[in-house]
Amino acid sequence: MAASNIYEWQLFDGSKWSSICNDIIIETHYCQPGASGITLHTSIGSLYIDFDAMTVSGICGNVLVRRNTFLSIIQKQEVGWYYKDNHRWCEYGSQGKGGNKSSITSDYIEQQHNQNPNGSVQFTAGQMTYIVDFNAMTQTNLSTHMNRKVRRRPKFNSIVSVNNSSPTRPSLSATPTNSSTECIWEFMGDEGIWTEYQKPECSLDSSEVERLYQLNPQSQVSFTAGRQTYTLDFSGMHQVNKKYGTKRHVRRTGEAQPTNSQFSQACWQFRDMDGNWKNYSKGGSRGRCSVSSQDIEAQYQLDPTDKMSFRAGRFNYELNFSDMTQTNQSTNTRRSVRRVEQ
Repeated sequence: MAASNIYEWQLFDGSKWSSICNDIIIETHYCQPGASGITLHTSIGSLYIDFDAMTVSGICGNVLVRRNTFLSIIQKQEVGWYYKDNHRWCEYGSQGKGGNKSSITSDYIEQQHNQNPNGSVQFTAGQMTYIVDFNAMTQTNLSTHMNRKVRRRPKFNSIVSVNNSSPTRPSLSATPTNSSTECIWEFMGDEGIWTEYQKPECSLDSSEVERLYQLNPQSQVSFTAGRQTYTLDFSGMHQVNKKYGTKRHVRRTGEAQPTNSQFSQACWQFRDMDGNWKNYSKGGSRGRCSVSSQDIEAQYQLDPTDKMSFRAGRFNYELNFSDMTQTNQSTNTRRSVRRVEQ
Protein backbone atom coordinates (compact mmCIF):
# COMPACT_ATOMS: atom_id res chain seq x y z
CA MET A 1 0.00 0.00 0.00
CA ALA A 2 1.18 3.54 -0.65
CA ALA A 3 2.77 5.30 2.28
CA SER A 4 0.07 7.97 2.13
CA ASN A 5 -2.60 5.28 2.52
CA ILE A 6 -4.52 6.72 -0.44
CA TYR A 7 -4.44 3.84 -2.92
CA GLU A 8 -3.48 0.19 -3.20
CA TRP A 9 -3.04 -1.95 -6.33
CA GLN A 10 -3.70 -5.68 -5.99
CA LEU A 11 -3.73 -8.85 -8.11
CA PHE A 12 -6.05 -11.83 -7.73
CA ASP A 13 -4.45 -15.18 -8.63
CA GLY A 14 -7.65 -17.21 -8.43
CA SER A 15 -7.54 -17.80 -4.68
CA LYS A 16 -6.52 -14.57 -2.95
CA TRP A 17 -5.80 -10.90 -3.48
CA SER A 18 -2.19 -9.83 -3.01
CA SER A 19 -0.76 -6.34 -2.80
CA ILE A 20 1.65 -5.38 -5.59
CA CYS A 21 5.06 -4.27 -4.37
CA ASN A 22 6.17 -0.79 -5.41
CA ASP A 23 2.69 -0.04 -6.71
CA ILE A 24 3.69 3.62 -6.85
CA ILE A 25 5.14 2.77 -10.28
CA ILE A 26 1.76 1.52 -11.47
CA GLU A 27 0.02 4.54 -9.95
CA THR A 28 2.44 6.96 -11.63
CA HIS A 29 1.74 5.42 -15.04
CA TYR A 30 -1.99 5.15 -14.44
CA CYS A 31 -2.24 8.87 -13.70
CA GLN A 32 -0.76 9.73 -17.11
CA PRO A 33 -3.57 10.12 -19.69
CA GLY A 34 -1.37 8.80 -22.49
CA ALA A 35 -0.63 5.49 -20.74
CA SER A 36 -2.74 2.62 -22.09
CA GLY A 37 -1.30 0.18 -19.57
CA ILE A 38 1.84 -1.25 -18.03
CA THR A 39 3.75 -4.54 -18.17
CA LEU A 40 4.75 -6.14 -14.88
CA HIS A 41 7.30 -8.91 -14.38
CA THR A 42 6.12 -11.09 -11.50
CA SER A 43 6.99 -14.44 -9.93
CA ILE A 44 4.22 -16.02 -12.03
CA GLY A 45 5.39 -14.45 -15.27
CA SER A 46 4.94 -11.22 -17.23
CA LEU A 47 1.53 -9.64 -17.37
CA TYR A 48 0.00 -6.56 -18.94
CA ILE A 49 -2.51 -4.33 -17.10
CA ASP A 50 -4.91 -2.53 -19.43
CA PHE A 51 -5.78 0.73 -17.66
CA ASP A 52 -8.88 1.45 -19.76
CA ALA A 53 -10.50 -1.95 -19.30
CA MET A 54 -8.81 -2.70 -15.94
CA THR A 55 -8.01 -6.22 -17.14
CA VAL A 56 -4.91 -8.39 -17.06
CA SER A 57 -3.45 -10.40 -19.94
CA GLY A 58 -0.34 -12.46 -20.51
CA ILE A 59 -0.97 -15.22 -17.98
CA CYS A 60 -3.30 -18.18 -18.23
CA GLY A 61 -5.80 -18.42 -15.43
CA ASN A 62 -8.11 -16.18 -13.48
CA VAL A 63 -5.92 -13.14 -12.83
CA LEU A 64 -7.68 -9.89 -11.96
CA VAL A 65 -6.51 -6.42 -10.97
CA ARG A 66 -8.04 -3.75 -8.79
CA ARG A 67 -7.17 -0.34 -7.42
CA ASN A 68 -8.47 0.39 -3.92
CA THR A 69 -8.72 3.98 -2.69
CA PHE A 70 -8.77 5.15 0.91
CA LEU A 71 -10.27 8.62 1.24
CA SER A 72 -12.25 10.17 4.07
CA ILE A 73 -15.65 11.78 3.60
CA ILE A 74 -13.97 15.21 3.46
CA GLN A 75 -11.36 14.21 0.88
CA LYS A 76 -11.38 13.61 -2.83
CA GLN A 77 -8.73 12.91 -5.43
CA GLU A 78 -8.60 15.38 -8.28
CA VAL A 79 -9.57 13.77 -11.57
CA GLY A 80 -8.56 14.87 -15.04
CA TRP A 81 -10.65 14.38 -18.19
CA TYR A 82 -8.72 14.21 -21.45
CA TYR A 83 -9.39 13.85 -25.18
CA LYS A 84 -6.90 12.69 -27.80
CA ASP A 85 -6.15 15.58 -30.13
CA ASN A 86 -4.37 13.83 -33.02
CA HIS A 87 -1.19 12.59 -31.32
CA ARG A 88 -1.46 14.05 -27.84
CA TRP A 89 -3.86 13.95 -24.91
CA CYS A 90 -5.30 17.32 -23.90
CA GLU A 91 -7.16 18.11 -20.72
CA TYR A 92 -10.55 19.75 -21.07
CA GLY A 93 -10.27 23.48 -20.41
CA SER A 94 -6.78 23.71 -21.85
CA GLN A 95 -5.94 25.15 -25.27
CA GLY A 96 -6.22 22.65 -28.13
CA LYS A 97 -4.26 22.42 -31.37
CA GLY A 98 -6.48 24.96 -33.10
CA GLY A 99 -6.05 27.49 -30.31
CA ASN A 100 -9.56 26.98 -28.96
CA LYS A 101 -10.47 26.09 -25.40
CA SER A 102 -13.43 23.92 -24.45
CA SER A 103 -16.24 25.63 -22.58
CA ILE A 104 -16.01 23.04 -19.78
CA THR A 105 -13.26 21.83 -17.47
CA SER A 106 -12.35 18.50 -15.90
CA ASP A 107 -14.09 19.49 -12.66
CA TYR A 108 -17.38 20.17 -14.44
CA ILE A 109 -17.24 16.91 -16.41
CA GLU A 110 -16.45 14.98 -13.22
CA GLN A 111 -19.48 16.53 -11.50
CA GLN A 112 -21.73 15.48 -14.38
CA HIS A 113 -20.20 12.01 -14.44
CA ASN A 114 -20.74 11.52 -10.71
CA GLN A 115 -24.38 12.53 -11.08
CA ASN A 116 -24.96 10.13 -13.98
CA PRO A 117 -22.09 7.80 -14.99
CA ASN A 118 -24.31 6.49 -17.79
CA GLY A 119 -24.97 9.92 -19.32
CA SER A 120 -23.16 12.51 -21.41
CA VAL A 121 -22.26 16.19 -21.44
CA GLN A 122 -22.36 18.75 -24.28
CA PHE A 123 -19.98 21.70 -24.74
CA THR A 124 -18.54 24.10 -27.28
CA ALA A 125 -15.02 24.89 -28.45
CA GLY A 126 -14.69 27.71 -30.94
CA GLN A 127 -17.56 27.42 -33.41
CA MET A 128 -18.05 23.71 -32.86
CA THR A 129 -20.33 21.79 -30.50
CA TYR A 130 -19.28 18.45 -29.03
CA ILE A 131 -20.69 15.73 -26.82
CA VAL A 132 -18.77 13.48 -24.41
CA ASP A 133 -20.35 10.03 -23.99
CA PHE A 134 -19.46 8.55 -20.59
CA ASN A 135 -20.34 4.99 -21.64
CA ALA A 136 -18.32 4.92 -24.85
CA MET A 137 -15.68 7.31 -23.48
CA THR A 138 -15.69 9.22 -26.75
CA GLN A 139 -16.05 12.83 -27.85
CA THR A 140 -18.13 13.49 -30.97
CA ASN A 141 -18.21 16.65 -33.09
CA LEU A 142 -21.92 17.17 -33.75
CA SER A 143 -21.21 18.86 -37.11
CA THR A 144 -18.51 16.62 -38.61
CA HIS A 145 -19.35 13.50 -36.54
CA MET A 146 -15.63 12.96 -35.91
CA ASN A 147 -14.98 10.81 -32.83
CA ARG A 148 -12.06 11.08 -30.45
CA LYS A 149 -11.07 8.90 -27.52
CA VAL A 150 -11.66 10.20 -24.01
CA ARG A 151 -9.95 9.17 -20.78
CA ARG A 152 -10.64 9.81 -17.10
CA ARG A 153 -7.59 9.51 -14.86
CA PRO A 154 -6.78 10.59 -11.30
CA LYS A 155 -4.09 13.20 -10.82
CA PHE A 156 -1.10 11.75 -9.02
CA ASN A 157 -1.20 12.32 -5.25
CA SER A 158 -3.55 15.29 -5.71
CA ILE A 159 -5.91 15.06 -2.73
CA VAL A 160 -8.09 18.03 -1.84
CA SER A 161 -10.54 18.74 0.96
CA VAL A 162 -14.21 19.11 0.19
CA ASN A 163 -16.94 20.90 2.07
CA ASN A 164 -19.66 18.53 3.13
CA SER A 165 -22.09 19.99 5.63
CA SER A 166 -24.82 17.46 4.91
CA PRO A 167 -25.42 14.83 7.58
CA THR A 168 -23.97 11.40 6.90
CA ARG A 169 -25.61 8.07 7.48
CA PRO A 170 -24.83 6.71 10.97
CA SER A 171 -22.22 3.98 10.68
CA LEU A 172 -21.25 1.16 12.96
CA SER A 173 -18.18 1.58 15.11
CA ALA A 174 -14.90 0.99 13.31
CA THR A 175 -13.26 -0.18 16.52
CA PRO A 176 -12.58 -3.93 16.38
CA THR A 177 -14.39 -5.92 19.05
CA ASN A 178 -13.58 -9.17 20.80
CA SER A 179 -16.84 -10.68 19.66
CA SER A 180 -16.58 -14.03 17.93
CA THR A 181 -19.36 -12.96 15.54
CA GLU A 182 -17.96 -12.31 12.07
CA CYS A 183 -19.32 -9.32 10.17
CA ILE A 184 -21.10 -10.12 6.93
CA TRP A 185 -21.31 -7.59 4.09
CA GLU A 186 -24.23 -7.90 1.67
CA PHE A 187 -25.77 -5.99 -1.24
CA MET A 188 -29.37 -5.96 -2.42
CA GLY A 189 -29.53 -8.36 -5.39
CA ASP A 190 -31.68 -8.27 -8.52
CA GLU A 191 -34.55 -10.18 -6.94
CA GLY A 192 -34.64 -8.10 -3.79
CA ILE A 193 -32.57 -10.65 -1.89
CA TRP A 194 -29.58 -9.72 0.28
CA THR A 195 -26.50 -11.33 -1.28
CA GLU A 196 -23.13 -11.69 0.44
CA TYR A 197 -19.92 -10.47 -1.22
CA GLN A 198 -18.13 -13.69 -2.16
CA LYS A 199 -15.31 -14.91 -4.38
CA PRO A 200 -14.73 -15.79 -7.15
CA GLU A 201 -17.85 -14.03 -8.49
CA CYS A 202 -16.68 -10.83 -6.78
CA SER A 203 -13.14 -9.53 -6.28
CA LEU A 204 -13.98 -8.82 -2.63
CA ASP A 205 -15.43 -11.04 0.06
CA SER A 206 -16.93 -10.07 3.41
CA SER A 207 -13.67 -10.34 5.31
CA GLU A 208 -11.82 -8.05 2.89
CA VAL A 209 -14.66 -5.53 2.83
CA GLU A 210 -14.56 -5.51 6.62
CA ARG A 211 -10.78 -5.00 6.61
CA LEU A 212 -11.11 -1.99 4.30
CA TYR A 213 -13.98 -0.66 6.39
CA GLN A 214 -11.88 -0.90 9.55
CA LEU A 215 -9.12 1.11 7.85
CA ASN A 216 -11.51 3.97 7.11
CA PRO A 217 -15.30 3.75 7.68
CA GLN A 218 -15.81 6.91 5.60
CA SER A 219 -13.89 5.81 2.50
CA GLN A 220 -14.82 4.46 -0.91
CA VAL A 221 -13.29 1.36 -2.51
CA SER A 222 -13.40 -0.06 -6.02
CA PHE A 223 -14.02 -3.70 -6.88
CA THR A 224 -15.03 -5.91 -9.78
CA ALA A 225 -17.77 -8.49 -10.25
CA GLY A 226 -17.77 -10.29 -13.55
CA ARG A 227 -16.89 -7.70 -16.18
CA GLN A 228 -18.31 -4.77 -14.23
CA THR A 229 -16.52 -2.34 -11.92
CA TYR A 230 -18.20 -0.88 -8.85
CA THR A 231 -17.61 1.69 -6.13
CA LEU A 232 -18.54 0.72 -2.58
CA ASP A 233 -19.32 3.80 -0.48
CA PHE A 234 -19.06 3.02 3.24
CA SER A 235 -20.48 6.36 4.41
CA GLY A 236 -23.53 6.05 2.18
CA MET A 237 -23.74 2.25 2.54
CA HIS A 238 -24.35 1.65 -1.16
CA GLN A 239 -22.52 0.40 -4.24
CA VAL A 240 -22.59 2.02 -7.68
CA ASN A 241 -21.93 0.38 -11.05
CA LYS A 242 -19.33 2.68 -12.63
CA LYS A 243 -20.57 2.03 -16.17
CA TYR A 244 -24.34 2.14 -15.74
CA GLY A 245 -24.68 4.20 -12.56
CA THR A 246 -26.92 1.55 -10.94
CA LYS A 247 -27.06 2.01 -7.18
CA ARG A 248 -27.74 -0.78 -4.69
CA HIS A 249 -28.12 -0.71 -0.94
CA VAL A 250 -25.39 -2.34 1.17
CA ARG A 251 -25.56 -3.59 4.75
CA ARG A 252 -23.15 -4.88 7.42
CA THR A 253 -24.49 -7.56 9.73
CA GLY A 254 -23.09 -9.80 12.43
CA GLU A 255 -22.82 -7.18 15.19
CA ALA A 256 -25.56 -5.47 17.17
CA GLN A 257 -27.36 -3.00 14.93
CA PRO A 258 -28.41 0.46 16.21
CA THR A 259 -31.80 0.25 17.86
CA ASN A 260 -32.87 3.52 16.25
CA SER A 261 -32.13 2.35 12.71
CA GLN A 262 -34.39 4.02 10.16
CA PHE A 263 -35.02 0.62 8.57
CA SER A 264 -36.73 -0.73 11.72
CA GLN A 265 -39.24 2.10 11.96
CA ALA A 266 -41.61 1.01 9.18
CA CYS A 267 -43.61 -2.14 8.50
CA TRP A 268 -44.59 -3.26 4.99
CA GLN A 269 -47.87 -5.13 4.45
CA PHE A 270 -49.96 -6.51 1.57
CA ARG A 271 -53.74 -7.00 1.43
CA ASP A 272 -54.34 -10.75 1.28
CA MET A 273 -57.24 -12.63 -0.36
CA ASP A 274 -59.28 -12.44 2.86
CA GLY A 275 -59.03 -8.65 2.83
CA ASN A 276 -56.71 -8.48 5.84
CA TRP A 277 -53.36 -6.70 5.88
CA LYS A 278 -50.43 -9.07 6.46
CA ASN A 279 -46.75 -8.38 7.07
CA TYR A 280 -44.05 -9.39 4.62
CA SER A 281 -42.08 -12.10 6.43
CA LYS A 282 -39.03 -13.77 4.95
CA GLY A 283 -39.39 -17.55 4.96
CA GLY A 284 -42.92 -17.36 6.32
CA SER A 285 -45.10 -20.45 6.46
CA ARG A 286 -47.31 -19.28 3.63
CA GLY A 287 -45.32 -18.90 0.46
CA ARG A 288 -41.75 -18.81 1.82
CA CYS A 289 -41.30 -15.15 0.93
CA SER A 290 -37.77 -14.14 -0.13
CA VAL A 291 -37.93 -10.67 1.46
CA SER A 292 -38.77 -9.26 4.86
CA SER A 293 -40.35 -5.96 5.78
CA GLN A 294 -36.89 -4.60 6.61
CA ASP A 295 -35.54 -5.70 3.22
CA ILE A 296 -38.32 -3.81 1.48
CA GLU A 297 -37.76 -0.73 3.65
CA ALA A 298 -34.05 -0.74 2.81
CA GLN A 299 -34.82 -0.73 -0.92
CA TYR A 300 -37.51 1.91 -0.45
CA GLN A 301 -35.07 4.20 1.36
CA LEU A 302 -32.67 3.85 -1.55
CA ASP A 303 -35.28 5.03 -4.09
CA PRO A 304 -38.96 5.57 -3.13
CA THR A 305 -39.93 5.63 -6.83
CA ASP A 306 -38.29 2.30 -7.66
CA LYS A 307 -39.59 -1.24 -8.10
CA MET A 308 -38.25 -4.46 -6.63
CA SER A 309 -38.73 -8.14 -7.37
CA PHE A 310 -39.17 -11.01 -4.92
CA ARG A 311 -40.34 -14.61 -4.73
CA ALA A 312 -43.05 -16.26 -2.70
CA GLY A 313 -43.66 -19.98 -3.18
CA ARG A 314 -43.72 -20.81 -6.90
CA PHE A 315 -44.37 -17.25 -8.04
CA ASN A 316 -42.35 -14.14 -8.80
CA TYR A 317 -43.73 -10.73 -7.87
CA GLU A 318 -42.98 -7.09 -8.57
CA LEU A 319 -43.49 -4.52 -5.83
CA ASN A 320 -44.07 -1.00 -7.19
CA PHE A 321 -43.32 1.74 -4.66
CA SER A 322 -44.91 4.47 -6.80
CA ASP A 323 -48.41 2.99 -6.93
CA MET A 324 -47.97 0.80 -3.80
CA THR A 325 -48.97 -2.50 -5.41
CA GLN A 326 -47.52 -5.96 -5.84
CA THR A 327 -48.12 -7.87 -9.07
CA ASN A 328 -47.88 -11.63 -9.65
CA GLN A 329 -45.72 -11.91 -12.78
CA SER A 330 -47.46 -15.12 -13.89
CA THR A 331 -51.14 -14.37 -13.21
CA ASN A 332 -50.95 -10.54 -13.25
CA THR A 333 -52.93 -10.53 -10.00
CA ARG A 334 -52.43 -7.17 -8.31
CA ARG A 335 -52.71 -6.51 -4.58
CA SER A 336 -52.51 -3.31 -2.57
CA VAL A 337 -49.40 -2.64 -0.47
CA ARG A 338 -48.92 -0.21 2.38
CA ARG A 339 -46.09 1.13 4.53
CA VAL A 340 -47.00 1.54 8.20
CA GLU A 341 -44.91 3.83 10.42
CA GLN A 342 -44.21 2.33 13.84
